[in-house]
Amino acid sequence: MNRIKKLENMLLQGKITRREFLARLSVLGASVAISPSLVPSLAKASEPKKGGRFRIGLNTGSTTDSLEPATLTTLWAWKMNWQIRNNLVEVDHTGNPIPELAESWEPSSDSKQWVFKLRKGVEFHNGKTLNAEDVIDSIQHHRGEASKSGGKVLVASVTDIKADGKNTVIFSLKEGNADFPFVLTEPYFSIFPAGTKKEDHRKGIGTGPYILENFKPGVMALAKRNPNYWKAGRAHFDEVETLNINDNNARTNALRTGRVDFMNQCELRTIHLLKNTPGIQIVRKPSGAHYTLPMHTGIPPFDNNDVRLALKYAIDRQQLVDTVLRGYGTLGNDHPVSPTSRFHASELPQREYDPDKAKYHLKKAGLQDLTIKLHTSNLRDFADYSMLYKEQAAKAGINIEVTKEPEDGYWKNIWRKAPFCHCFWNPRPTEDIMFTTAYAADAAWNDAYWKHKRFNDLLKIARAELDKAKRREMYVEMQSILRDEGGSIVFLFTDFVAAASDKMKFENVAGNKPADGLRCAERWWFA
Repeated sequence: MNRIKKLENMLLQGKITRREFLARLSVLGASVAISPSLVPSLAKASEPKKGGRFRIGLNTGSTTDSLEPATLTTLWAWKMNWQIRNNLVEVDHTGNPIPELAESWEPSSDSKQWVFKLRKGVEFHNGKTLNAEDVIDSIQHHRGEASKSGGKVLVASVTDIKADGKNTVIFSLKEGNADFPFVLTEPYFSIFPAGTKKEDHRKGIGTGPYILENFKPGVMALAKRNPNYWKAGRAHFDEVETLNINDNNARTNALRTGRVDFMNQCELRTIHLLKNTPGIQIVRKPSGAHYTLPMHTGIPPFDNNDVRLALKYAIDRQQLVDTVLRGYGTLGNDHPVSPTSRFHASELPQREYDPDKAKYHLKKAGLQDLTIKLHTSNLRDFADYSMLYKEQAAKAGINIEVTKEPEDGYWKNIWRKAPFCHCFWNPRPTEDIMFTTAYAADAAWNDAYWKHKRFNDLLKIARAELDKAKRREMYVEMQSILRDEGGSIVFLFTDFVAAASDKMKFENVAGNKPADGLRCAERWWFA
């Protein structure tokens, strides 16, 4: 009965949904009595209905997108990935890891070995039954010297992956990782059939809720419900149409006119009008998504930390949050750990806009003024931020020449190639994954080409530390190092602000990634 009471408390506290409560309750036995206090709550539950075509309007897509898990870089591609595939582990609406294709996992005492038990009877879209070899092949795909995967660095510590029978996979790590299940929630590590060739990834064969029918990179995709989907109470739509609409106005008009049922990233300058539009609901969730300005620290003048500090003091973060975000966000402090994260360093002083300090650091660098080129785009309002930053920095004697680049191909042609440009990061589930992906010396996506010995030493130590208090101390120091010596200006965190038809129904929207953790096609339904 204690387990039942615990479930009741979790439901009342909003830690699990009503459907999750009922599913877990059924495992414990249908004859168990439900507390009377829960009856009204359960009665409010809107029973999900099957049917309809869910039409989604997303931005960030590009003609260079693919469904190859190692090369997933845009939000649009990530969203498509989770329509057709699953991971071993999923992040729930509370930000915690829960079983997906793995039904359970168990670490060794030093967290250097992890044993994952797979669900039995799960089928791929082609009829093949999931087994340990599929998992091994899918993860190995991101390892090895030839791999260009964005997830390569996250599994760099894996020394061996082996099967123990058909339904058990054992991961051995060269160093402990207390958050290893979180690693396997990242979109790169979705599972595909063993032996899939590179050119066959475009077929999108997975175990996911929908089966790919049509895929036109940067344009649209169409998928139909997987009739053999293994998750109970998921995948309610007959079809899902995912459109790439990079222009904010076009995306908004598509929602207003009923061309789409859901759009991400509302135009905040006109969101008050959208709020007052009949038939539309706003879906807002605080997040760890953040905007950055990475500087190539291997190229002058960005190899000089005083120049980097001058640029950090020359940006008025509050004005950017108030003006461009319309208050739908929080100030960044030049590190990527948001106030929503477990180990956020709230004790670090917030860096303020200070043109005089910017001039001071320019002088320390031997400069009276500075002229630099900033590459930007209309993606995610980058251009708006750039023009405001240009005005702000001018007061510190910094002349920013704004160069607008095409939206299509921006991530391939500009990001990590231009010495100074705009970037946007979706949240990662843990501090370690964020640091390992974008700030570790050997990270494939270290877009500032920044290397710091103390930071990298702490990264390895903190990853294996099981004591949360000690771990937090290390993560606070790492945030401080990034703030004062890092190669990226992290100037704000943005809420996820989306909009949908009021016909859309959902519960407990997740904030680990936009669009309900990029799982809205799987979790939502029509009224």
